[in-house]
Amino acid sequence: MKGSRIIISLECTNCRTLAKQGGNVNSSGVARYSTVKNRRNTSSRLELKKFCKYCRQHQLFRETK
Repeated sequence: MKGSRIIISLECTNCRTLAKQGGNVNSSGVARYSTVKNRRNTSSRLELKKFCKYCRQHQLFRETK
């Protein structure tokens, strides 16, 4: 059986919504973090508050596929 820990990426929700709306003048991209999670303990999508270098403040980061 494979290990229960998988590598996931977290993406800034604020940057992502701005990128979908046509972009922001100050933002040059979407901030992403990579981390691992235990599939057995955390089956739902992970949400963490992390620092976004494009927004220059703490934002909500959600797990992406």
